[in-house]
Amino acid sequence: MSEIDPVIAAKRYAHPEALVSTEWLAERLGDDSIRILECDEDVLLYEVAHIPGAQKLDWHIDLNDSVIRDYVGREQFQELLRSRGIDDSKIVVLYGDKNNWWASYALWVFKLFGVENVRLLDGGRAKWEAEGRPMTTERPQFPRTSYDAPPRSDEKIRAFSADALAQSKAAKPLVDVRSPQEFTGERTHMPDYPQEGTLRGGHIPGARSVPWARAANSDATFKSAPDLRAIYEREQGLSSSDEIITYCRIGERSAHTWFVLTYLLGYPNVRNYDGSWTEWGNAVRAPIEVGS
Repeated sequence: MSEIDPVIAAKRYAHPEALVSTEWLAERLGDDSIRILECDEDVLLYEVAHIPGAQKLDWHIDLNDSVIRDYVGREQFQELLRSRGIDDSKIVVLYGDKNNWWASYALWVFKLFGVENVRLLDGGRAKWEAEGRPMTTERPQFPRTSYDAPPRSDEKIRAFSADALAQSKAAKPLVDVRSPQEFTGERTHMPDYPQEGTLRGGHIPGARSVPWARAANSDATFKSAPDLRAIYEREQGLSSSDEIITYCRIGERSAHTWFVLTYLLGYPNVRNYDGSWTEWGNAVRAPIEVGS
């Protein structure tokens, strides 16, 4: 990812190549070297309207195994990218609703498969619409590619329950990015969302509460690097030398924080625990703390 967006560079991130601005993308609509993917929590938004040239990425269907709780395997991921005209020569730009919450989750899955040339649209769908930029209902068609995906590699950026337990016992940083009410155990699901069957509330012992959306500005863009360091370093005491695990309820909100720590602040050892609270809060004898 060689081309740096000057708008993003001004925010002083460790890896400015991981983001593009709405200005950057607007100037490149129709560029065949770019593939745009929309990944939303509300999977019907794409049909309402989307950025010209964008293709739909449904996190329910396209990224998750249909039987077991896991992500798709190599062959399914490979077919996903081939069918959308993506190979190693293309820049993939991901965007979505809710401060790029689900787009960040999709990017994290792309990274499990070693996709290098993938970026987030800073501000996502909300900023693009607020600026009055073009939207369409037309579905683009691109020639299939012969993209060859490597095997999925979970070790570097994905954590499992045993890893989270070891992290807790070793008093290493666990970042709980859920709402404060979920963290304390007052509720077992996100505010304004349905109960998903978690039996116990609270948090993993030793975890610190840093709600994911604190990293975003009111226009859905990411806060600047100095503002992010004020939260994660001066307030929370984290540093780039730490081994960190992020978690939420199923790993989607914590993927957003994983992106912030990994690409915007440049922390090299951050893993996302996607089992998160829907696994931990239902596990027999899993240790739990309640309160703040």
